[in-house]
Amino acid sequence: MKTMKGQPKTIDEYIDLMHQAVYEVDELRVIIGDEEDRYAAIIPVVDALDQQLRKMYDDIISGRYQFDPNGPDLPCMALADKLGKHMPFKPLLKIINHTHRFGLHIEE
Repeated sequence: MKTMKGQPKTIDEYIDLMHQAVYEVDELRVIIGDEEDRYAAIIPVVDALDQQLRKMYDDIISGRYQFDPNGPDLPCMALADKLGKHMPFKPLLKIINHTHRFGLHIEE
């Protein structure tokens, strides 16, 4: 199994990463809120990212979430790419995506 620096070892660590990602989207909204005209083009992308991350977080908390070994990237990765330089927390999403695709990093 591939591992990635910062990859969580437990489901609780994964939940913490998801919580942090939701928080980061909230922070991005604060920045956008101060200059809505300047960021009007990315607001729909941020909205979609927010919706996807919150659903994923809710699925994890409720036990409906499933890792997808060797599956495709999470849809939020395409949104992160669209946000480009406005996405300061893309490395966090990369860790979340990698863990989703390859599972928790459990040392043997």
